[in-house]
Amino acid sequence: MRIVLLGAPGAGKGTHCKKIVERFGLQHLSSGDILRQERTKGTELGKKAQSFMDSGGLVPDQIVVDMMVSAIKQASTKGFVLDGFPRTVNQARQLDESLTKAGRQIDVILNLIVDDGMVVARITGRRSCPKCGAVYHIANMKPKKDGICDKCGSNLVQRPDDTEKVVENRLKNYYDQTAPVVDYYKANNTVYDVDANGKPEDIAAEMFNMLEGLPAEQKRRS
Repeated sequence: MRIVLLGAPGAGKGTHCKKIVERFGLQHLSSGDILRQERTKGTELGKKAQSFMDSGGLVPDQIVVDMMVSAIKQASTKGFVLDGFPRTVNQARQLDESLTKAGRQIDVILNLIVDDGMVVARITGRRSCPKCGAVYHIANMKPKKDGICDKCGSNLVQRPDDTEKVVENRLKNYYDQTAPVVDYYKANNTVYDVDANGKPEDIAAEMFNMLEGLPAEQKRRS
């Protein structure tokens, strides 16, 4: 399966992508992870993206598309889940064009729906390990020792793009530029809406039921 997972920042796309990947043996392609890797490595694309990421703004389409199309071409032949991409209608169109040229297409679009208040609480409460990349939450996924990573013992930090001011800007950008992607896909594909306000295990169960109930042609392996 080739899956696109849509939703506002903080909707749980990263968490649920991993669950889908484990369940169906697919590859997780996160635009955020790929962009941060490019930034850490100090690549030209990473440098260009840095100022946009720190302010909560959307990275220009061409930078993201170039990065993600390259990752898709290298992805497992079993399929993939796109997390955080496409973020604009233009990106969605360019993705479709690139896949069509390669004789492929997106099979499933899942749209995670979550309240704005939940988004702010989830993102501003996140704490990350700058050394190993582990992620925690001050309310619902605390480390064993406050402020210290369970895995490597490093001090946890709040990423620059996880502050309340930046989150509010990211939500505005989402409604202005990313939410229309759902309408784009609804005009061309079947989009499955998922209530993402509840417990992670309940949300995952609903998604698994949807994916396992799809027609055989949508669950093909390329």
